[in-house]
Amino acid sequence: MCCSLFQQLSLTNLDNAPYSNKQPIILIAEDDRMTRTMIAQILSRDGYQIVEVSNGQECLEAYQTAHPDLILLDAMMPSLNGFECCAQIMTIPDSRYTPILIITSLNDEASVNRAFDSGASDYITKPIHWPVLRQRVRVQIERNLLYQQLEEANEKLTRLASTDDLTQLANRRVFLERLKQEWKQSTREKSDLSLVLVDIDHFKIYNDTYGHHQGDLCLARVASTLQQCLKRPLDLAARYGGEEFAALLPQTKLAGAEHVAQRIRQSVKDLAILHKNSLNAPQVTVSLGVASIVPGKGIDAGLLFQAADRALYQAKFQGRDRVSTDFSLDLS
Repeated sequence: MCCSLFQQLSLTNLDNAPYSNKQPIILIAEDDRMTRTMIAQILSRDGYQIVEVSNGQECLEAYQTAHPDLILLDAMMPSLNGFECCAQIMTIPDSRYTPILIITSLNDEASVNRAFDSGASDYITKPIHWPVLRQRVRVQIERNLLYQQLEEANEKLTRLASTDDLTQLANRRVFLERLKQEWKQSTREKSDLSLVLVDIDHFKIYNDTYGHHQGDLCLARVASTLQQCLKRPLDLAARYGGEEFAALLPQTKLAGAEHVAQRIRQSVKDLAILHKNSLNAPQVTVSLGVASIVPGKGIDAGLLFQAADRALYQAKFQGRDRVSTDFSLDLS
């Protein structure tokens, strides 16, 4: 009888499983072996990978290893029933991405409410109407795939809004926002806040000599080197504009900021990017201005930027490829 039913279902004119290069994984938790086997056979014919378990505890373990795209969960199982198992899965990080269909022989309002309260996306009643099961599985997986794609698109938009496309560093807007945040934090903590401004020497000449495409590659390499020179998670590297970059260093005294600046200068020089028409060196170099302050009430964050900018101007005036420090704000 099972075989004839299975043959009939295979001829049913239903759409196939979701359109995806990845074969979706379905975790089936059902203590009745015959029912579990029938579900597995039918859904595997629709192109799904099937993982079978016989109770709620095995389902929890399989969820962690198989990372299924959907769970079919029998409501009535020994030791850990489907409602309890579903509720526990919902406590696992990122479980919201996994739709759960609870299979229940109870169709009363209390059971349905319990299914949804436990976190289930939908429910199927026994005896199972197989075409309905297939359609609901397909709809849930397609809906979940669309949800994940939308979340990824939103994350990408967020990154684009905060990241400089060419260098992949934080953009100017994010830098200014972080400067305000770190200024407030340093004011509360009475801790040092340092800023390093970095400018590629004679970059207009570089662009004129090698073209804008090579100029973009140069900017990207310098940006990557700057990022690598910042070792702490709280430090921020940003593209401030054109060939100018900024490194924001919270909880960093002036001497520490000078050390970071020298590391950046030497690391860029070690790239040995040819700059044959440079007026100060045969390779690409950078000039850097450093300033540090312990913020306080009545002092504006612009003061730190102005001091670093003065130091950067001094580095250029003194011949470039060097670090210059503004001591006017340092009270240590």
